[in-house]
Amino acid sequence: MKSNLITRAGKEALQQELDYLWREKRPQVTQAVSEAAALGDRSENAEYKEGKRELRSIDRRVRFLRKRLEVLKVVEYSPEQEGKAFFGAWVELENEDGDMLQCRIVGTDEIDVSKGHITIDSPMARAVIGKSEDDEVVVRTPEGIKVWFINKIQYQPFTQG
Repeated sequence: MKSNLITRAGKEALQQELDYLWREKRPQVTQAVSEAAALGDRSENAEYKEGKRELRSIDRRVRFLRKRLEVLKVVEYSPEQEGKAFFGAWVELENEDGDMLQCRIVGTDEIDVSKGHITIDSPMARAVIGKSEDDEVVVRTPEGIKVWFINKIQYQPFTQG
């Protein structure tokens, strides 16, 4: 199941990508394809073929982004959420072994493991949603059941220090 929820920053990032592809990248590639086509025989023209392939790729992504942006619902932060984990929250968890995990609950379009962004549809997020600090959560994973404790919940990024 793919949710249509997104943070404001996530939607703005997708819109920026769409604007860049449509207003900058596509015109550049179109110009390069036109110049390659002017060189003559297109059947053996690698620049032309590569440019056409890139244009198809850009057009596919533009179509996807336009359709996706139409159905996405921005979830705004509300002060009533403080102290509980909901969409957009940064959550710090600790397991029984003392392993720490910091993650942010976001939509499927914003997943970025390097930033700790996990989808609201993930087992971890589903287990954490609605919970408070100091709560224990049980996460069902393919490897089995894992128990985590919620140390911190906030709606601003964790500061490193």
